[in-house]
Amino acid sequence: MEPSRRSPPPSMETGRGEHEASQVARERIPRIDPYGFERPADFDYASYEDFFSTYLRILTNRAIKWSKLLKGKNSVQKNMKVKRYVRKGVPNEHRAFVWMATSGAQEQMDQNPGYYRKLLEGERNDKLVESIKTDMNRTFPDNVKFRQTADPCLQHTLYNVLVAYGHHNRGVGYCQGMNFLAGYLLLITKSEEQSFWLLDALVGRILPDYYSPAMMGLKTDQEVLGELVKMKIPSVANLMDRHNVMWTLVVSRWFICLFIDILPVETVLRIWDCLFYEGSKIIFRVALTLIKQHQASILEATNFPDICEKFKQVTKGPFVTECHTFMQKIFTEPGSLSTATITKLRKNCREKLLVQG
Repeated sequence: MEPSRRSPPPSMETGRGEHEASQVARERIPRIDPYGFERPADFDYASYEDFFSTYLRILTNRAIKWSKLLKGKNSVQKNMKVKRYVRKGVPNEHRAFVWMATSGAQEQMDQNPGYYRKLLEGERNDKLVESIKTDMNRTFPDNVKFRQTADPCLQHTLYNVLVAYGHHNRGVGYCQGMNFLAGYLLLITKSEEQSFWLLDALVGRILPDYYSPAMMGLKTDQEVLGELVKMKIPSVANLMDRHNVMWTLVVSRWFICLFIDILPVETVLRIWDCLFYEGSKIIFRVALTLIKQHQASILEATNFPDICEKFKQVTKGPFVTECHTFMQKIFTEPGSLSTATITKLRKNCREKLLVQG
């Protein structure tokens, strides 16, 4: 008598189907992304393929519109149309040009011809050089373009940009975190000099005092985020107060690395499109959106380690991978966020920090 062939339970069939879809996607999607980063071991290839098949159409559409906008132009004027275009994403082939134009970096570079080269040829501060050298191998070990075996190896150009900047801005010199910013800039611009001037735009103007020895700007903005959460997501603020969790413990890397190694690469670049155009207010929009979207999960935390773990989880999953939808959300979820409000909160928080010493 032939043994009966029972069908596997539906859950097993579903699991098998998902595994097969993941395997197929894994074969189609390169293990190394277009920027040189190795995809992590737990990378969800199937979900990413679903997202990217839709996003590719958006990218194609945006590329056509940007090409028309920039045709025959050697500069970008700030206006409502350009702001709208930037919020919808700058195509990678235009990113360096648009970032340079909208951040003021191009103007600085044009006004200071030969300045970058002069910095590299000048006298060097040995202590500064040594601290930069120490961080070279720690910068993007998961990126093939920064490995010493790469040809060309971006470690050399990264070293030049950081040494030049440290001598240009002696009040800052070099601070950990700046290596990641400069590394991303090199991946996009493929130019030392442009990366230098964009780093100057970030460190010198867009994020003042984030990287100075006292890091007062960074500390201030973390406190400002805490105040904004009190205003817009009070239940999370109350949870943080009840468990005496300081904001710096859960968000300092969001601010100091501008979401590098926190959010997916394409999402970070979309955030930076807006950061160079609109300034540091964007960081608060992103942070508030992440917290608001996951507030139910955060509120499940019952102790200090729980809260820290929940904040690690808010930067993972499809919500942050689907960068186009995510960027739409950062302009709606947090609601109104005026420059006047940020300026006032910064003034108050800075005064409190100075009193605390």
